[in-house]
Amino acid sequence: MLVFHDQHSQHTSYISDVWLNSYLGRRHPPVFNMNVGLAFQPDPKAEYNEQLTRATNMTVSIVRFLRAFRTGTLEPEVLHIYPEKTDTKFFKNGICWIPKSFVCHVASVFNVYPMDMSQNFRLFSTSRLPKLAQDKLLTDERAKHLLVLRNGNFYIFNILQSDGTMIQISEIHANLKHILSDESPVPDFPLAYLTTEKRDRWAQLRQALLDNGNQEALKKVETAIFSLCLDELPVQDLEQFTQIMLYGNGHNRWYDKSFNLILTKDGSAAINFEHSWGDVLTMLRFMKEVFQDSTEAPAVRPQEVPPTAGAPGAVKKLDFHLNDSLKAGIATARANYDMGVRTFLVKLVQFQKEGKRFLKQEGISPDAMIQLAFQMAFFKIKGQIAASYEPCSTAAYKHGRTEVIRPTSIHSKDCVLAFQRPSRHAVAELKDLLLRCSTYHVSLIREAVRGQGFDRHLLALRILAETKKNCLPNIFFDSAYGQLNHTFIFSRHLFSPTLKFGASMPIVPDGLGIAYFVQDDSITFNITCCTDYNIQDFTQALRTSLENIIVVLKGESIAQ
Repeated sequence: MLVFHDQHSQHTSYISDVWLNSYLGRRHPPVFNMNVGLAFQPDPKAEYNEQLTRATNMTVSIVRFLRAFRTGTLEPEVLHIYPEKTDTKFFKNGICWIPKSFVCHVASVFNVYPMDMSQNFRLFSTSRLPKLAQDKLLTDERAKHLLVLRNGNFYIFNILQSDGTMIQISEIHANLKHILSDESPVPDFPLAYLTTEKRDRWAQLRQALLDNGNQEALKKVETAIFSLCLDELPVQDLEQFTQIMLYGNGHNRWYDKSFNLILTKDGSAAINFEHSWGDVLTMLRFMKEVFQDSTEAPAVRPQEVPPTAGAPGAVKKLDFHLNDSLKAGIATARANYDMGVRTFLVKLVQFQKEGKRFLKQEGISPDAMIQLAFQMAFFKIKGQIAASYEPCSTAAYKHGRTEVIRPTSIHSKDCVLAFQRPSRHAVAELKDLLLRCSTYHVSLIREAVRGQGFDRHLLALRILAETKKNCLPNIFFDSAYGQLNHTFIFSRHLFSPTLKFGASMPIVPDGLGIAYFVQDDSITFNITCCTDYNIQDFTQALRTSLENIIVVLKGESIAQ
């Protein structure tokens, strides 16, 4: 059945709709379950990190990206296996003369692979609309306005003219200045809390909003090109910044937007994006372009005074009509959000003893060793082997999304158990176990990148079988299948010079979400959880596990 479906869906990937619908069918609030936070590096020119200046520059750069995409002038996203040979002007000038029907095949001969960019369509003017049982995505390319949130208040102004070109930069600057000067307090019933509610309940409240005369205002929010969130607090440390970009204060984000651009009082910038429409690879490319353009070709300078004429009239503050039932719904959503915040924990860990350079010198995959350290740490605090999950992009294929790398294996189990009692094993034996784990993990990565993983295939089979009465195979009732899909450790390897750091939510209530960054001589982990784990115990166990791995790779015995 699946093969038949695939053969009759040549316009797309067999997994594309399955994966989208699986996301849209989830009933938990995206803010604590699916949304991803990614923090920009600060502007290298310190004086440009002022809130108004950076908000203006980044908004202008985002519109430039939008225009390049919609006019077909955005440079293609391409994977160069050997960039020193092919990511050159000479190669690009030559490949552009190859006919379109042959260019991909010719490029592959040189180990150059174009990546799917179809997700960019949903990057702008898109919202996830709450519906009973399954949400849907709304994209309106006709929209010309920007949504700005400040103190839980909603403002809009057009950033595109009728012909699709950008308004004057001075107008954008003036409009944002006007919004920042507005002293309106946080509303008694901030509407944005509704996007933190469970989806079925939010669907009911959204319909009540529409029935109460809010159709036009809600449409403006949902179709805006993107959401710019101007926060009042400065960043104190990276753990607090993680909290800001993942869930904020609840009233100054519209978590259903394709993405929220967050600017704090001190000009720190981050993205919070809704995950159903797209993946991290798409967002990282977007962030790279926006960061480079806003820092290398800034639209405005610090202390530049915007004109004030016309700004108040260009900006419209949205008002919403709330009856007692809607006010009660917002109050309940706020209480549920506050409860979620109280149980949410964040810990940033910096391991500075070794990094990518040493591991590669030893012939070991850094990613494999980090995944193994996660397993060791989890076993140390919980006494069990954890199901783990790491996404891998399949954007090399048309409408590709992600495949799953499942680091937990017989090899990792043997290694974890051996490292619990290192005195019973020779150093050479422990090192051999590490090498086996590395070799197996690298093979998993290669399979996933090539679309040869099993996880998405099983998902498509299950969902297809569920559409047929009494057709669900026994494997989906097996306890092992249930354990496989209760992922205690969800991790994400992030790498981009534009990125300061990032964070992911756990995907099960009693699990951990870990974003990590591997540098030449250090590794940084950003760990989140929504449970009663002692996160300090896990981080200490993670440090110890990494130290033990390094000791063994150096040919030394683990201290007892």
